[in-house]
Amino acid sequence: MGSANINEQAASLQANLELILQENQKLAAQLDFMQLAAVIPYLQQAERVFVIGAGRTGLALKAVAMRLMHFGFTVFVAGETTTPAIKNGDLLIAASGSGTTSTIVRAAEKAIAADAKVIAFSTTSDSPLGSLATLVLLLPAAQKQDHGKTISKQYAGSLFEQALFLLTDALFQTMWAADGTPAEELWKRHANLE
Repeated sequence: MGSANINEQAASLQANLELILQENQKLAAQLDFMQLAAVIPYLQQAERVFVIGAGRTGLALKAVAMRLMHFGFTVFVAGETTTPAIKNGDLLIAASGSGTTSTIVRAAEKAIAADAKVIAFSTTSDSPLGSLATLVLLLPAAQKQDHGKTISKQYAGSLFEQALFLLTDALFQTMWAADGTPAEELWKRHANLE
């Protein structure tokens, strides 16, 4: 590898990071923050919170589950071996860019059948998941099958996944600021078997 190649790669990395940040800023400017704030009462009233998403979306929701646990919520990731049955009084946070991912839709159907509430993060409310959800939080990002690059120049559902991660961190920060629990208290819930 020559230095010219490294210089080109460094310039490309910088340009791509700028693209990703610009796309997320553009998406943020289109968000309905009143809609996002509507999630907070559902979280506060839930006995337990369950999260479900597939692929990288699922990874973003695992990060959400961790932060909610740090905050003191009882949280489970659907599909993990220690996840109990969902029931009345519980909340399912489901994310699917298309709102058609079969495992996510089935989980929402089961949550509704158990009298739990469902909150969905998606790019559309006009979907099977959207029709099941009590509240749909719309992220104006490209769906993973959208290869036209009109909404995002990134691959597949990258913008949706990034926005999901960033918005749920903003949600956590907002609840934490309102609650005022010292960071030292939250730290007591951090994993210590690492």
